[in-house]
Amino acid sequence: MKKILVVIDMQNDFIDGALGTKEAEAIVDNVIAKIGEYPADCIYATRDTHQKNYLETMEGKKLPVVHCVEGTKGWELNERVEKALAGAVIMNKPSFGSPELADMLAAEAAGQEDMEIEMVGICTDICVVSNAILLKARLPEVNVVVDAACCAGVTPETHNAALQVMQMCQVEIR
Repeated sequence: MKKILVVIDMQNDFIDGALGTKEAEAIVDNVIAKIGEYPADCIYATRDTHQKNYLETMEGKKLPVVHCVEGTKGWELNERVEKALAGAVIMNKPSFGSPELADMLAAEAAGQEDMEIEMVGICTDICVVSNAILLKARLPEVNVVVDAACCAGVTPETHNAALQVMQMCQVEIR
């Protein structure tokens, strides 16, 4: 079975920056350990990527906290996570879910008899859930898994709610 790891938005602004939480800080070691379980050519990572006009966008109007502006320290991946990701595919995404990621993984799944996509990262209740549902919709026969110990939400309550939503949509929660 082909196993793929997707690391969602392990960026400074989500860990200890503008939108950081103690829960996000607490999963960094778990995420690094998980990355170590996969060969680099089986890992995809995303970066939430905004521009200087973020507050003028629909997202910025609903979440008026400037974060992950391309080229800033907050936009960069956590230094330790980035080191662990050496050789992985890293892509920028301008919104919660990434159709580009789904396209790349659909191409990866083509011709595979069996494939599993494991997901980790931040925020469980925004970008992880968005990408998990997008991947499950695009690849209904692929086992999509989320490692709850390697994810953090905006709050513990919304983290748990997102895990429940994903489970209802046939995403396996470990």
